[in-house]
Amino acid sequence: MPQARKNTLQALARAVLENPAWLSPAISTEEAVRQLRSIPGVGEWTAQYIALRALRESDAFPASDVGILRGAARLEGSAVTARDVLARAEAWRPWRGYAAQYLWTLSGEASAHA
Repeated sequence: MPQARKNTLQALARAVLENPAWLSPAISTEEAVRQLRSIPGVGEWTAQYIALRALRESDAFPASDVGILRGAARLEGSAVTARDVLARAEAWRPWRGYAAQYLWTLSGEASAHA
């Protein structure tokens, strides 16, 4: 495991140990992502993915995920950017997490995200 990833995982573990309620499902998706992004090494994709999977946030949406981009491209009929997908996903609130699952299925990468 690269040292940077190891450092990020240790920082995440320390944050949760110091305040177990820190990742409470009672907070909004935006707050959960903000808190996750405050950890050095955690970017937008990682924060959205953790919110989707670990926190079961129905509105979390890792728009830059390759599988999501491929699934969206299949729907659109041409390549799309994360910005394009994120803009389109606004109409799917507060259920963008389900849309992510659907797009992964379309891309054929659903098993990688199960």
